[in-house]
Amino acid sequence: MNERTPAWDDLAAFLAIARHGGLSAAARETGSSAPTLGRRMRALERMLGRELFVRRTHGYDLTDEGERLRDGLRPAEESILRAISRADRDDALLPLVKVTAGTWTMLAVAEALPAIAGAPPDLRVRLVPGEDVLSIPRREAAIGFRARRPVEAGLAARRLRRVAFAPYAAQGAPDRWIVVRADTPSARWVAERCGSRIAAETTAPRLALDLATGGAGRVLLPTFVGDGRAGLERVGETVDELAHDQWLVTHDADRFLPEVRRALDRIGAVFG
Repeated sequence: MNERTPAWDDLAAFLAIARHGGLSAAARETGSSAPTLGRRMRALERMLGRELFVRRTHGYDLTDEGERLRDGLRPAEESILRAISRADRDDALLPLVKVTAGTWTMLAVAEALPAIAGAPPDLRVRLVPGEDVLSIPRREAAIGFRARRPVEAGLAARRLRRVAFAPYAAQGAPDRWIVVRADTPSARWVAERCGSRIAAETTAPRLALDLATGGAGRVLLPTFVGDGRAGLERVGETVDELAHDQWLVTHDADRFLPEVRRALDRIGAVFG
């Protein structure tokens, strides 16, 4: 491919924007962020030497050149779709909803995924785990779990259950801590109190759960993760200073989109 030949991914992104008339809906279809799509379309226009869109406050309108490109690409798009099995095509065309959460909440979300995606599935749910908070205003994710109510303008929030933490261990495990080296309140609480009673250290919270289940030592977990977890039992009281409400956050405009609304309602039913 020479440097003047667009990649199919860019042309597919162009078709998605043309189909939806804007970046936000196209971003949900393609899995890219709206700013990324905007930059890719500018680059595509420079490569082709054509203005493809008229950019308006309400969205993207095709120019005459854009309409000709769209019409010319449709046969290729239809051929590609025909080459994909019907089941795969249906899955690929389901609306995408990106959900972000910290490690422990994401573990619970993953376990509840069939209920969130629907039966039969009517959503593609992309799970984005991590302790770093992704930006809902910049559409890095459609839905996020937060430990406090957001104060930024343009965000909508729903309060979920209250989260409590307690120590857990396997039966017969040594009275020593599995320490998670992460910048979270629960990790700091353990690091400040474990002293020399350290059984293991890790930078991955999920690995700490596996170590505890294997009998290496005790671990501090949210009660919604630890209670009823096979191989673990509570070995202490809940830590009052770590208890907090949990909030489900989305962009104020996106919460009215049908796929986001379905995901919000189903998550609320599981975690409310």
